[in-house]
Amino acid sequence: MKKIILLFTLFFLFAEKASSQAINDTLVVGYTTAPPFIVQNGENLEGINIWLWNRVAKDLKLNYRLVEMEFTEMLDSLKNGAIDISINPLTITSERHKRMDFTDSFYASNSTIAVAEISSFQKFISFIRGFFSANFIKGMMVLLLIIFLFGLVGWYFERKKNPEQFRTGRKGIWDGLWWSAVTLTTVGYGDKAPRTRWGKVAALVLMFGGLLFISGLTASIASSLTVNQLNNNPDGFNAFKEREVGTIKNSSTLGFLKSHFFKNLKEFDGVQEGLAALNNNQVEAFIYDEPILKYRIAQDSILQKISILPIKFDVQFYAFGVAKARPLLESTISQRILEITETNEWQVVLNEYGLTEL
Repeated sequence: MKKIILLFTLFFLFAEKASSQAINDTLVVGYTTAPPFIVQNGENLEGINIWLWNRVAKDLKLNYRLVEMEFTEMLDSLKNGAIDISINPLTITSERHKRMDFTDSFYASNSTIAVAEISSFQKFISFIRGFFSANFIKGMMVLLLIIFLFGLVGWYFERKKNPEQFRTGRKGIWDGLWWSAVTLTTVGYGDKAPRTRWGKVAALVLMFGGLLFISGLTASIASSLTVNQLNNNPDGFNAFKEREVGTIKNSSTLGFLKSHFFKNLKEFDGVQEGLAALNNNQVEAFIYDEPILKYRIAQDSILQKISILPIKFDVQFYAFGVAKARPLLESTISQRILEITETNEWQVVLNEYGLTEL
């Protein structure tokens, strides 16, 4: 019995020592620039995630070496165990979790849409195109049909008992159309008015029905002629499904857009490249994580004509990625991240980079 207890004791001591050694090994830490989380400032690295990782590594006395990688290469290296951890703000997804572990989340974000501001000439062209939209043309056709039908009805009832205002023949039909148009648009010149019972009934139907129709038509025309309707449209996200939009290759945003049936997607290796393409009108919009887009636009004067639409979707939780073979490393780092993010110091760091918690 004593031998068994001794064996178990030795086993646990050995396991604990091995685990401790695993954590204390020199870790290979992959990263790629992602301002404001990882900012390359000359030879120095700055940003929210750099601060957080330095704090974690110092508190846990971790030995590590940083390795800069492309985003796709970093994910592949993490999945196959070539690196131990990625300190980028990786979005936790079920697909990624199959091949890597994640620490506890340290920040919640969302995706948004960046568009390039259009010139005054482009706004004018968009305004003119609004007159040729399907809704505008359909509305005008229905309006003309109503004027024509009620003009004929009014003329038919009034032609015999009111020949002074509703003449016979072609001139009388024109009189009916004129009366119908004036009545429908509520102009009310008063030069023509029905005298018969059925003529007055037709006028009542035309006035009240026309009031409702004109109100709906006005709203439809206003919608068709509004140049910036995407900015105020709560369904603006869906308006981009048929447009050519860009996002980051192998990102969670790309997967989200594909799952929501975006048909014309252009993939970029980095945010700066994608925003440059948007600025040069190579894509109609660029969709990615809101804090990263806002920081990039604010820091680059060339991108000042790009604006962020007030559209938020695809809530994301950022975390460090950890290789599947390092479960103890993941749990140890997660505990320390929770402790750090509960401090006021963490809020100060976020504020320095213009971020707040959701």
